[in-house]
Amino acid sequence: MKPAYGEEELKLAVERLSEPEAFEDAERVVATVAPDLQAVLVSALGAGGWFGESHQSETLKAATMPDEDQRLTAIRALLTEETHMGMMVGVAVGWALRSEMVEKDEPEKGES
Repeated sequence: MKPAYGEEELKLAVERLSEPEAFEDAERVVATVAPDLQAVLVSALGAGGWFGESHQSETLKAATMPDEDQRLTAIRALLTEETHMGMMVGVAVGWALRSEMVEKDEPEKGES
């Protein structure tokens, strides 16, 4: 059975992540599988349509704006959106990976 997390539990867990040593173990583990995780992330972003025609169109529009200030503002906005989307999908991939690992470690129903 998957654990259910309440808002307060999640909030406290996120606060604990702000501690400097919170990521040391995770960074070591992720570094060993980074290429595979990157492939999953790219696939998830592609499946979500993030790098589809509309994104390509917005990128071209931003890059070709005649006014330099507007062009820089538009490109920064696109980069910010891409970063946020990548982070959110990355978190979802991490959450799904954790679920896979937990389910793998749980005994099958009926086993003792």
